[in-house]
Amino acid sequence: MGARKNTWIAYVFLAPALAVLAVLVFYPLVQGISYSFTDMSQYNMGSKFAPPSYEFIGFKNYSDLFASIFQPESVFRDVIVQTLIWTFTNVFFHFTLGLILALLLNRNIKGKGIYRMLLIVPWAVPSFIAAFSWTWMYNETYGVLNLVLQKLGIGAIPWLGDSFWAMFSVILVNVWLGVPFMMITLLGGMQSIPQSLYEAARVDGASAWRQFWTITLPLLKPVAATSTVLGVIWTFNLFNVIFLVTRGGPVRATEILVTYAYREAFLNWNFGMAATYGVVILSFLLAFTIIYQRMLKTGSNEGVYY
Repeated sequence: MGARKNTWIAYVFLAPALAVLAVLVFYPLVQGISYSFTDMSQYNMGSKFAPPSYEFIGFKNYSDLFASIFQPESVFRDVIVQTLIWTFTNVFFHFTLGLILALLLNRNIKGKGIYRMLLIVPWAVPSFIAAFSWTWMYNETYGVLNLVLQKLGIGAIPWLGDSFWAMFSVILVNVWLGVPFMMITLLGGMQSIPQSLYEAARVDGASAWRQFWTITLPLLKPVAATSTVLGVIWTFNLFNVIFLVTRGGPVRATEILVTYAYREAFLNWNFGMAATYGVVILSFLLAFTIIYQRMLKTGSNEGVYY
C-alpha cells in the first residue's frame, strides 16, 4: 500500500517529459491531421492583415488523392512505388551489409578497433555534407567517378541525369550512410550472446554455419527487429539525401512521399494536401510496424537448437 501511495512521485518526474512531448509531438500531430481535412493554402491561411478563410472539406483531399491512383499518369502512384523501392532496397542492404560486417568484427582479428573506427566514419559525417560530397562525385563531366571510369575505358554514366541511375545514386549514398548504424547495433547484439552456447555447440560438432543459423540469428532477433523497424521509419521519412542530391529528379524519378509532401507545402503552397500526405506517411508506417510486430510474434516461441 505504501508503494501505491507514493506513485504520484513517479508522475511528478514524468510530467516535464510528458509536457515536452505534448507541445513538440502530440499538438503538432493533431493539428497536422486536422489541416488534412481543410483546403488550407497560401492564399487562405490568414495573416496579421487578414483572418484565415480556409474551410473544412472533410475527406475530399483523401478521396482526390486515392482516386488519382487509377488515372493513367498518376503521380501519387508513382511516388508510392518509388517510396517502397527506396525504403526496402535501402533497409535490405543496410541489414545485409551491416550483418556481414558485424560478423567480421565479432571475430578475433588484428586491428579490429581501427576497422570499427573507419567503418563508423560515414555515420559520423553529417548527412548533408555527405550528400554534397556525393553530388560532386556524381558530376557527369568533372566527377571523380566518371573520371575513373573514363580512365578504365568505360564511358561516363549520367548518374543524376537518368531515371534509373538517379535512383541508384541516391540509394548508394544512403546505404553508405546507414550501414554503420546497423553494423554497430547488430555487433552489440552479438556480443551480448553468451559464449557458452557456442562452446557447447562446438563440443556437439555444430559447424560455423549451424551455429550462426541456430544460435546467432534467434538470439539476435530482438535487436534485429528493433533496428529494422527504426531503419524503415528513418528511411521512409528521409528527406535530406534525396532533396540535396537529386531534388526528386529527373522528372520526379526519385521523388518519395516525404519530398513530395514538401513540394506540395512549400512549392505549390497547398498545405491541406501536404498535411494529407503526412497522414498517409504516418498510416503506412503504423501499418508496417503493426504487421511486422505480429510477424515476429509468430516465431517468438522458437528456441535455440543445434
